[in-house]
Amino acid sequence: MDRGTVDSLSYYLPELVLVATIVIVWLLDLVEKKKELLGNIALVGSAVSFVCSALLWGWGEGWIFDRMLIVDGFALFFKLLLGFTAFAVIWMSLDSNEIRESSEGEYYGLLLCGTLAMYTMPSAANLLMAYLGLEFLSLVSYILTGYARHSRRSGEAALKYLIYGGVASGAMIYGMSWIFGLTGSLDYVEINRALFAAEPANQMATFIALVLVLAGFGYKISAVPFHMWAPDAYEGAPIPVTTFLAVGSKAAGFSLAIRFFFPGISRLADDGTWTYIDGVGWPQLLLVISMVTMTLGNLAAINQQNVKRLLAYSSIAHAGYLLMGFVVLTDEGLRAMLFYLVAYYLMNLGAFLVVMIVANATGREDLEGYRGLAWRGGIFPATAMAIFLFSLTGLPPFVGFIGKFYLFAAVVKEHFYVLAIVGVLNSVVSLYYYARIVRTMFLDLPHPDDPPVQIGPEGRWWERVVSVQMLTGVFAVFTLVFGIYWAPIIDFADQSIRFFRG
Repeated sequence: MDRGTVDSLSYYLPELVLVATIVIVWLLDLVEKKKELLGNIALVGSAVSFVCSALLWGWGEGWIFDRMLIVDGFALFFKLLLGFTAFAVIWMSLDSNEIRESSEGEYYGLLLCGTLAMYTMPSAANLLMAYLGLEFLSLVSYILTGYARHSRRSGEAALKYLIYGGVASGAMIYGMSWIFGLTGSLDYVEINRALFAAEPANQMATFIALVLVLAGFGYKISAVPFHMWAPDAYEGAPIPVTTFLAVGSKAAGFSLAIRFFFPGISRLADDGTWTYIDGVGWPQLLLVISMVTMTLGNLAAINQQNVKRLLAYSSIAHAGYLLMGFVVLTDEGLRAMLFYLVAYYLMNLGAFLVVMIVANATGREDLEGYRGLAWRGGIFPATAMAIFLFSLTGLPPFVGFIGKFYLFAAVVKEHFYVLAIVGVLNSVVSLYYYARIVRTMFLDLPHPDDPPVQIGPEGRWWERVVSVQMLTGVFAVFTLVFGIYWAPIIDFADQSIRFFRG
């Protein structure tokens, strides 16, 4: 169903809430001296936007704004995930020492702008909206990465991010122009129809176009060989921004890639498998990228001393795991990807919360800053960090184990045994560098000059309730609970892989 402009506004309510919140935050920033109020407004705005996305579930599906955007279960799944990401990152930012030293009004407005861009990406129904969403998010990310204006490391990270992003974006839009030339349309439905009716002579041109488009998607999800910006950007950015890039931006990139590669240029058979264009073997290319990405990410993480940089390489490795779901070209693979994105959200965001707690208390992000953390008053963040790290490894009974189980099961079912073996071996390798942090926190004795870590904030009861420590505990509990009872997540993922195709 193609809804008119006025009717489309009701389906665009989450984005309109974000726009209104951005305007309010920036206007108040000009006149209001109480800067902490701006963060609270941004927090409420992101929460309202999340609720509006949840209320849209069951309203029906279809195109909006003259087939520019699409509303279906897949788009709403990612809007809920990305909306809660924004909520959690803003919550983190309220307690971040790095953000307090900057202009908070501009920061929260930009963070909400990034969320608005992320909302656009899973809903994009044509190449123009896909490019605008990705480029808008990239521009905001460049600014946020360099937001610590007095930090040379932050400025250098933003510059590297900008250079890599510009090259990848240019390659992507060049590939999109090839697709437009081959099909005569920017609309995914028309592209699908034209590509499957294309002459054999167009196969090489189609493959080159898809490789160029993949450069833009690969840069956003930090897959090899488009990953080189990630370690420097993650290390140089303020910790809440690093979290935003590692969790929100990566999920948005995957949503864009899934929408393009599955309903965009593939066709669904009655048995739940997807068929790709004859002679255009992009799944084989992704098979190689998946194995190389997870291997490079894990091997490069082994010798890292900065925990943020270590988690950056870990994020690259997890992009490789997620790409396994692309390779199998089945609904089971898609469902496993969506489940793992939720698990990755819980594990990674929780880990960065602990990184910020330690950084606020000690001013350090290196591994030595975690020495004897459990014996310096930090038994709670140390225990939570151990839960997140073991879950990232894929050990039971945590949600990361269930996520990897579904991914590996989908891969084995389609007889990609080599890919499954590479994934299992990489999970074993990752245990080494994750366990190294746990060992440092619990088994290494602290030095006399190591500062203590405060468990909770001092002040009124409501300040303790809304603290970052409480949010960390919530993520730790869900990481454990969903590792034991994961039915709600897998059911939600199963309902979300039904694309609207007109």
